[in-house]
Amino acid sequence: HVQLVESGGGLVQAGESLRLSCAASGSIFKINAMGWYRQAPGKQRELVAVITSGGSTNYAGSVKGRFTISRDNANNTVYLQMNSLKPEDTAVYYCNAEIQVAQVMGVFTYNYWGQGTQVTVSS
Repeated sequence: HVQLVESGGGLVQAGESLRLSCAASGSIFKINAMGWYRQAPGKQRELVAVITSGGSTNYAGSVKGRFTISRDNANNTVYLQMNSLKPEDTAVYYCNAEIQVAQVMGVFTYNYWGQGTQVTVSS
């Protein structure tokens, strides 16, 4: 059983910063890509940033230059440093990870989601 637990959301004013964390735990063989998505009220869930196991990153255009994704492979944790926050960044932020799990019949890859953490930016 694998679990992703997020932390670090909250209420901030425009221009301030927040750092989100997401720790994976359980029967993990290896973690491939890890990423952050967000969903604002009435909108579809969208990719914010993703980082591969080798450290390559990709960002949504709306956050490029303001957000930084990083990971600690030793602790199965991914971070999202969010600077210069804007009201339009308000959303529930979800952690996502592609994880290889060792089972009796072999190693299988599954996609996991965290429970979500609310980020609210006031103007």
